[in-house]
Amino acid sequence: MLRLDGFGIFVDDFPKMITFYKDILGFEIKEDLNTNNVYLIKDQTLFLMFGRSAIQAMLDRKLNFAPRGINGHLEIALHVDTYEEVDQEYERIKDLVKIMTIPETMPWGQRTFYFADPEGNLIEIGSFNKPFRT
Repeated sequence: MLRLDGFGIFVDDFPKMITFYKDILGFEIKEDLNTNNVYLIKDQTLFLMFGRSAIQAMLDRKLNFAPRGINGHLEIALHVDTYEEVDQEYERIKDLVKIMTIPETMPWGQRTFYFADPEGNLIEIGSFNKPFRT
């Protein structure tokens, strides 16, 4: 039986990305900032960062890491329990990150906003105004 262990992204600037995920988003990290791969933990989920050059060396091939700017290949979704918490998180980080949208309640009932990490990966903070898991 397959079980989700975690997920990873490829990065260029480990110190900047690790600091962002640790200090802004509260991910746990135990490794040094100067490394080729790192394990972070958030809510019992493994979040890996791999150096782009290291993964190419391991696979012995060049990979296409385009686009530059805002990454249209993935989204990292974070949940809070209430609409109020969505707005609080927006106020807490709006001057620390590249904001893509302001908090808005969508027609399907989720209040959400988007921003980008330092390397342009899209992150969402949202809520259906109830705990995600009960």
